[in-house]
Amino acid sequence: MEEEADVSAFEDYTVESAGGEAKKESPDSSEPPKPSPEPVKSEEPTSSGGRLETVLERDGRIIATPLAKKLALERGIALKGVQGTGEGGRITKADVESYKSDRVFSASGAPVAAVSTDIPLTSMRKTIASRLQASKNINPHYYVSASLSVSKLLKLRQALNTSAKGEYKLSVNDFLIKAVANALLKVPTANSSYREDEGVIRQFSTADISVAVATPVGLMTPIVKNADARGLVSISNEVKSLSGRARDGKLKPEEYQGGTFTISNMGMNPAVERFTAIINPPQAGILAVGTIKKVAVEGKDGGVEWDEQIVVTGSFDHR
Repeated sequence: MEEEADVSAFEDYTVESAGGEAKKESPDSSEPPKPSPEPVKSEEPTSSGGRLETVLERDGRIIATPLAKKLALERGIALKGVQGTGEGGRITKADVESYKSDRVFSASGAPVAAVSTDIPLTSMRKTIASRLQASKNINPHYYVSASLSVSKLLKLRQALNTSAKGEYKLSVNDFLIKAVANALLKVPTANSSYREDEGVIRQFSTADISVAVATPVGLMTPIVKNADARGLVSISNEVKSLSGRARDGKLKPEEYQGGTFTISNMGMNPAVERFTAIINPPQAGILAVGTIKKVAVEGKDGGVEWDEQIVVTGSFDHR
């Protein structure tokens, strides 16, 4: 057991204290003796944001007893978050033991395993898991990323939504669906599926875009059919209808089974700059869309301008 008094008694321990010879001052020295430095005052804990500061530092070091440091290391506790109650704010073993953290420890000090909860798998989640696992294991994925300027697109979107006077509200994803659908018709190899059992690669003459939607039962991909032939408002209304019914579990099988290409957009989360997605079989590709970021670019006059960009990453079947 640790005794604070015993530890503090050796705080100023030196070689001379153990009987070694201390260096004597020369009697002939003409320099006057230097005054002894004033004792350093202990820092008083200060309040920050209603919470008591818990760290006392000297020369950038946290002041804690050896046992406190050892126990904190064993328990994975940062001493910077522990309030010291010892002399001068020193962190003691008792301070570490009483520190509240998310981890639970037994009487012996060993971490106690967290209590887990088993959530039964739905048939939908089982299907999603098996299909994506098969896709990742079988489809030879390759990835292509690019940064796209969307500054003009955002201005166009704002102008169209303003002129709509509440009749509709277009999203960035609506524009991406339309753009991808048109691109797929120009590159039909990307608008196809690999049919090994039939010995063919099937190319499609229309672009049916699957849109990834998070639902309580898992990720679903309702389909905007014939997106290449639809207008932006029609695409927007269809996406809203399909997404709402997907979250309510009211989609018909033909509304989410099939599709020729998928878009997975996580741009609504500002923390997701970019990501890669797994191909939704039997499709040949999927486009992962990150958030919009402002990027400094060179302007026409040689100065610096701000451009709004997104990073898109395409996952494609190499076959």
